Amino acid sequence: MRINLAKSAGFCFGVRRAINIAIRTAAEKKNACMLGDIVHNEDVVRDIHRSGIQKIRRLDEGKGRALILRAHGASLDTVKRAERLGYKIIDATCPMVKEIHRIAANMEKSGRKIIIIGDKRHDEVRGIAGQLEGKAIVIDAIKNIPFRALKKTKKACVVVQSTQNIDKVFKIVRALKRTVPDLKFFNTVCRPTRLKQKEIKSMPLKNEIMLIVGSKTSANTKRLYEISKSINKNSYWIRSKEGLKRSWFPGIKSVGITGGASTPDKTIKEVICRLRTIAKARGY
Repeated sequence: MRINLAKSAGFCFGVRRAINIAIRTAAEKKNACMLGDIVHNEDVVRDIHRSGIQKIRRLDEGKGRALILRAHGASLDTVKRAERLGYKIIDATCPMVKEIHRIAANMEKSGRKIIIIGDKRHDEVRGIAGQLEGKAIVIDAIKNIPFRALKKTKKACVVVQSTQNIDKVFKIVRALKRTVPDLKFFNTVCRPTRLKQKEIKSMPLKNEIMLIVGSKTSANTKRLYEISKSINKNSYWIRSKEGLKRSWFPGIKSVGITGGASTPDKTIKEVICRLRTIAKARGY
């Protein structure tokens, strides 16, 4: 049984950078904390907690404490409030997400209404919207475009959550262009996401089974699974090696594997190791 691993599987640059910053901060400062989880992966969150970084749910007295901003970013209000409370800010926001913040803020200052294509409750989307003085319009699906509200909008700018499905984004933008007379579009889907989605469109055609490894809380992993499933019905989304079922593999000659942007290399290697054990036991 051939096991084919996607070249883009696992951590993206932004996630790896954020984790390294967090671990380094934990080693240098005793009172380091973080609002929420650094990324959407249980194994990574556990390792961060073990490093000594405290997870907090709200900002309190911050004197003598370091607040690490997560890879997804944070709103301006959150950062300013933390500074007022005395926290030292350690910014681990993905540079590509910071670029979306910059674009959105500049376009708003130029007089454009900001439209964000993304998941309404996702931390990254909240962080982008939190850079603005006005209220952004967030669109998560073509069926949810607020055409009635947009009729009064003459000039707008579209930015995109960095891990969105590119095909879905273009469909939404085409629909918006028919409604907003002056629409400026920035395709801010990041390069790692594009590479992952490009591979996941071809791998399901070349493999009998696809395994998508990552947390069920990870939006980008979910999208990889949805794309793969639409191409190859034998696509399975697993969090770790424990999710593998021997009943999937009788007679299977090729298995494709990829992992979400927040999936550790260690987790993917453990899946491959378990898969080889299953194959060996069955004589594949």
